[in-house]
Amino acid sequence: MYLNYRIAIKILGAIVLILGVSMIPSIIAAHVYGEHNALYAFSASSAVLIVAGALITLEMRPHSIMLRFREGYLTVTLCWLCASAVGAVPYLLSGVTGSFADAFFESVSGFTTTGCTVFDVETMPSSLVLWKAMSHLLGGMGILVFAISILPALGIGGQKIYKAEAPGPTVDKVTARMSDSAKVLYVTYLLFGVAEYVLLSFSPMSAFDALIHTMGSISTSGLTNHYEGVSYYNSSYVEYIIGMFTVLASINFVLYAHAIQGRWKEFFSSVELRAFLTIIVAASALVSFALFAYGTYPSLSDAFRIGTFEVVSFATTSGQTIVDFALWPDFCKSLLLALMFVGGCAASTCGSIKVIRILVMMKLISRGIAKRIRPRSIVAVKLGGKAASAETVSNITSFILVYMAIFLFSSVVLSLQNLDFVTTISTSASMLGNIGCNLGSAGVGACDYSLFSAPLKLYLSLLMIVGRLELFTIIVFLTPKFWNPDR
Repeated sequence: MYLNYRIAIKILGAIVLILGVSMIPSIIAAHVYGEHNALYAFSASSAVLIVAGALITLEMRPHSIMLRFREGYLTVTLCWLCASAVGAVPYLLSGVTGSFADAFFESVSGFTTTGCTVFDVETMPSSLVLWKAMSHLLGGMGILVFAISILPALGIGGQKIYKAEAPGPTVDKVTARMSDSAKVLYVTYLLFGVAEYVLLSFSPMSAFDALIHTMGSISTSGLTNHYEGVSYYNSSYVEYIIGMFTVLASINFVLYAHAIQGRWKEFFSSVELRAFLTIIVAASALVSFALFAYGTYPSLSDAFRIGTFEVVSFATTSGQTIVDFALWPDFCKSLLLALMFVGGCAASTCGSIKVIRILVMMKLISRGIAKRIRPRSIVAVKLGGKAASAETVSNITSFILVYMAIFLFSSVVLSLQNLDFVTTISTSASMLGNIGCNLGSAGVGACDYSLFSAPLKLYLSLLMIVGRLELFTIIVFLTPKFWNPDR
């Protein structure tokens, strides 16, 4: 079975075109702020990408417009690698860095919505900060999900791409056509952004800061342009608005489509949604009480505000940090580390394992206990009153086992940097879960990975992509069977 490379290249051209157009706001920002090097970098990059993308998209004529699963995996992997490499060019041309490893890491951090950095956020040109925010915006819902909405114009269907790209164990159509479903999801995504920007405009933030933090919130990347992060504004209002929208962005976007269509029963009956909100409430209560009981913060109100914000940050994989974790009790840090492995809901902008998979594993463990008590009983793994298929349970079990194996292997690899144990394991969990911050540093310093060597930065970049593409997309791509035309 041959691989239809031409159709993958045609879709790749559409992605390149989208990236070129996405650089236009940064060109405007560079002109407004008088950032001449950045203006040249974005102008040159955008022009080349738009021309190249348009030519490839229009001129490439695949032998067949049928897109099979192999082409889906191939297209997704190539597009993410290409987007990350292209996104690194402005960092190099602007002179911010001469290191490809640094530029590639920053670009991957943007598109995977991990939100970490290797640069000084205070001195980075505003146009580059805006470019990273744009990459978060594109990567949040999935740049290929965006491309799916235009694929029918190219005569190509997007279901196979969506299955390889969508962040979660299930992919449900919102409408009869996948392209229309993608449009509905993106409209909802952007409406959240508009609403948050309006609310943040009433805060102490400048218009530019509000834009950057809005993009960082709805993409659950936790992007900030100040070293102190959200604490820079010393505003509970800002913290609550950002926290609220990161939670909203962590909920399955298909549920919002059901709500828009008036199917509220499906929204409120979601087992995953109820479990996700329960986790946040329970973890917030435990962390807040512990912070107050251990005397970390003198008042219960401060403990609740800070504890809840950080729990939401870790549970939604946004990775916003406003405090020095070194001052926190080990109990609180252990809970935050556990939340790094849970993440938000499927089909959201979150990373990590996802709540639905955790629920299935808990049900599977419960069934194992029941079978030991009554060996002949037939106990199904049910969610919301519906039995999950054996294939679904098997796939989720495999995913979690592979996830933990990659986490442990990466912890060993990162130990070569000879950092402390907490920083090493939390960095491994953070990169794989697309969270961004680690538990070994304070404030935005927890999202600063400039201390890692160039080879490890490239490894961390690969780890972020693997986590964003749900592990198996990359793993399948690397197997010899994938490239064997006889299989």
